[in-house]
Amino acid sequence: MCGIAGWVDWHRNLIHEPDTTAAMTATMVNRGPDAGGSWVRDHVYLGHRRLAIIDLDGGVQPMISPTEDVVLTYSGEVYNFRELRSELIRLGHRFRTRSDTEVVLEGYRQWGPALAEHLNGMFACAVWDQRTSELTLVRDRLGIKPLYYHAYDGGIIFGSEPKAILANPLFTAELDTTGIAELFSLATAPTPGHGIYRGLDQVKPGTIVKFSRDGLREVRYWSLPALEHRDSLNETTTHVRELLTDIVERQLVADVPVGSLLSGGVDSSAVTALASKVRAQQGHEKISSYSVDFPDSERAFRSTTWHPTRDEPFATQVSAHLGTQHTTIVVEPQDVLAYEQAVLDARDLPGWGEMDVSLFLLFNKVRDFSTVALSGESADEIFGGYPYFTDPAARAFHGFPWLAGKQGPTALLREDVRRAVDPEEYVRHRYAAAIAEAPTLDGESAQDAETRRISYLALTRWLVALLDRKDRISMATGLEVRVPFCDHRLVEYVWNVPWQYKTADGREKGLLRRAVADLLPESVVNRKKSGFPPNPDPHYLAVLRQRTTDLLADPNAPVFDLIDRTEIRHRLGRSEPLPSPRAATTSTAGLNFLLNLDTWLRQYHVRIL
Repeated sequence: MCGIAGWVDWHRNLIHEPDTTAAMTATMVNRGPDAGGSWVRDHVYLGHRRLAIIDLDGGVQPMISPTEDVVLTYSGEVYNFRELRSELIRLGHRFRTRSDTEVVLEGYRQWGPALAEHLNGMFACAVWDQRTSELTLVRDRLGIKPLYYHAYDGGIIFGSEPKAILANPLFTAELDTTGIAELFSLATAPTPGHGIYRGLDQVKPGTIVKFSRDGLREVRYWSLPALEHRDSLNETTTHVRELLTDIVERQLVADVPVGSLLSGGVDSSAVTALASKVRAQQGHEKISSYSVDFPDSERAFRSTTWHPTRDEPFATQVSAHLGTQHTTIVVEPQDVLAYEQAVLDARDLPGWGEMDVSLFLLFNKVRDFSTVALSGESADEIFGGYPYFTDPAARAFHGFPWLAGKQGPTALLREDVRRAVDPEEYVRHRYAAAIAEAPTLDGESAQDAETRRISYLALTRWLVALLDRKDRISMATGLEVRVPFCDHRLVEYVWNVPWQYKTADGREKGLLRRAVADLLPESVVNRKKSGFPPNPDPHYLAVLRQRTTDLLADPNAPVFDLIDRTEIRHRLGRSEPLPSPRAATTSTAGLNFLLNLDTWLRQYHVRIL
């Protein structure tokens, strides 16, 4: 896993811009702490920071073809690189390394931008083709790996994170009404391709962006196909198990230590169990697993809809059952307060508060033991595990179902800002656009058609927010997190499975539970969905409330150019939780967002338009 950056400008010789190009690439050091490199020719610059995972000595980047006609800077992992390498050798290509990077490079030389259709993995890359004087930006199908860009008259700047573009003086941090709407209304349903900052775009998942002297073109190479599902329930269960086994086996390939994130839920437990089984069959040592907990969490725990049970008892039970080398990482409340800045630096935007910080602390500690970690992320989106898949009110809601009945932070906007932004109309428009692009299947039952719609929204909107969070926070610690459930083969297959199969045995994610039931303790197979645990320490809430009181006393606080100061004062006086952009809110989430927003506006010198 790595960080990439680059610049093409037809009006500048970038050889004469060493300070700017070096600054852009330097912002990616956390993503690639092991090595750095650059390539520059006249109007083109490509930069790279490397986290070495496969072929530690041979995968140096930017990678240049033997004939020096194609140059690649690449972030990600291609899990079918061995098969592609064999195929390319049969087609006459010769390889100098064992890396998947060279497979991507030679694949482009063979297939051009259509290379993307051959890749199985998580990736974001930039290819400069000297033969055509064209830059090609490619992003994986689900959007696991990020890739941002800013196109302007005669040029384009790109990078794995906004900070790479912000390091170039040609780009200014500005927030317009569209950015405000995305930040306040759609943090959990971001519009594909939108980068929040004015003028900042993302390469959309499953999309190629080409840039030449003729301008910029966008090509979609993948989307979810709506197909009739003809397998029986038993056949479907067997195929899901076969797919998951193959996926996990591929994602265990690395020349560095690989571990597994284990919450004790069925998703992460399934991945850990399959990894343990594959490792045993291959004669390797037992896999390491990691969970997160808080001091005195057993006493402080309070069951809620999103967190009905504590993770730790189930995580330790699974570890004992599988025989993993397990580590429980205890997050101290004072550490949550101390690392808020690190998370803002990682995100480049206001995030999800203490949940982000706790995740950062977990990843940071895991990095002491493993360079790669497998995660159970996205099983709920694929198999329909969230409450909004079954809640009648959410299913009937004419909007993103996870926002049904939820008051977001738009309720805190100043009236003049609200009128300019019109957040309700913005959300309606974005929802209509999402529904319009969702594929349908003729002859499908009304229930399956409705569930397909919800699943499409979950996979193309909700999941993107979660993957962005996981990528940004993990890479800030130099940890590569792999997401087996995001393999496009599994996503395509399960996306077309009827709802009655997905809820086999009358349980949410019943299909997945059936597929892995023989690997796990019965208590875990039957455990209900429980989200990432919040910090239970009451002192943390008290600190945030005092910080908010101090913020209210600051007459120059930039956050109140957007937020109604009086509304915050009234809610704080009534000890009323502030609304937050998160779907699963807590007593601290809204305070986190407010404080984080103010810090971001100050430190990033964001100009509000």
